[in-house]
Amino acid sequence: MEYDINKIREDFPILQREVYGRPLIYLDNAATTQKPRNVVEAITEEYYSVNANVHRGVHFLSQQATELHELSREKVRKFLNAQSANEIIFTRGTTESINLLASTFGEAFIKEGDEVIISVMEHHSNIVPWQLLAARKGLTIQVVPIDNEGNLIVEEYKKLFNSRTKLVSLTHISNVLGTVNPVKDIIQIAHRYDVPVLLDGAQAVPHIQVDVQELDVDFYAFSAHKIYGPTGIGVLYGKEKWLDSLPPYQGGGEMIKTVSFEKTVFNELPFKFEAGTPDYIGTTALMKALEYVENIGIEIICDYEHELTRYAMQEMAKIEGIRFFGESADKSSVISFLIGDIHHFDLGTLLDRLGIAVRTGHHCAQPLMARLGVEGTVRASFALYNTKEEVNALIEGINRVRNMF
Repeated sequence: MEYDINKIREDFPILQREVYGRPLIYLDNAATTQKPRNVVEAITEEYYSVNANVHRGVHFLSQQATELHELSREKVRKFLNAQSANEIIFTRGTTESINLLASTFGEAFIKEGDEVIISVMEHHSNIVPWQLLAARKGLTIQVVPIDNEGNLIVEEYKKLFNSRTKLVSLTHISNVLGTVNPVKDIIQIAHRYDVPVLLDGAQAVPHIQVDVQELDVDFYAFSAHKIYGPTGIGVLYGKEKWLDSLPPYQGGGEMIKTVSFEKTVFNELPFKFEAGTPDYIGTTALMKALEYVENIGIEIICDYEHELTRYAMQEMAKIEGIRFFGESADKSSVISFLIGDIHHFDLGTLLDRLGIAVRTGHHCAQPLMARLGVEGTVRASFALYNTKEEVNALIEGINRVRNMF
């Protein structure tokens, strides 16, 4: 299939707008992606024509809304190649998915002196929940280091396992470095010690093919808004054997079979973890976003973005005084950098006046910034609708700002 970038960009109306009188160049996709028409239209259509609370309703609208909601679950199952729709838990996003697992896994399997392995490149959402659990349960957190190119040091990772290791929780792709971690090897090593693995897939699912059965991963989390869907909806995949063994995360409606003042019997999977009215509008919109990606083809998107990132790294390397953070041979669509002594906030602010949206700061990865020896970076992150012309405009903008300083 030919990659028709102009046709793709037409599907995203926001890309046609101007900022400060200049065409918008949106390079903040690791924070959130823009939404295609079919996603926004699905939200409007469901509110206008199908809106009703899902499950247990006997009337037509409720049954129709329920069918859409469960079709969305099945779409996610297929997208991740999970074995069963029971393994797909809808959450508010990656952050809630990790918190759900930290809470429930911690309740069921963690005792004082046990250990969880994370890495120095983790997003705060894969650090803080384990720290909260550590404060409650006396957990010890072990941290995998990285080398100067931004690769996990796998030999050091292997040394962290012992009889107290209960879980590994690592990012699939770093939101700062762009490093694509060798997750299949990471999972195989953990499984030799009978230790389950959670992967934070927020930065992976939009860019590469993810097959949870092929990876043999135990838990996998991602957010809809990183893959062209709405905010406030996400997914936790878990192997059924694990989810069956975990207690509920929250109590309320939907997650019960029967309630009396003497005893509550919890619902079966996946509803045991979905207390309250779900975001059934959001799940339909997520389904439409995944359909949009599938219609183009995730492998085709991956190849396009890989070439765009390679081109950007190659051309940006010519900028005087540039420092890259994350130069792994296996790198996704994220470039973090600094220019000379220019503060990241100043560079980002001046690029914004040129219509170029980048992210500045610590990117919710302060331990990683400490390892890199900086307070923050500028981050340009690409999506399926970005172009080489936009990369050229970014470079021109950086040089213009550099000359001002």
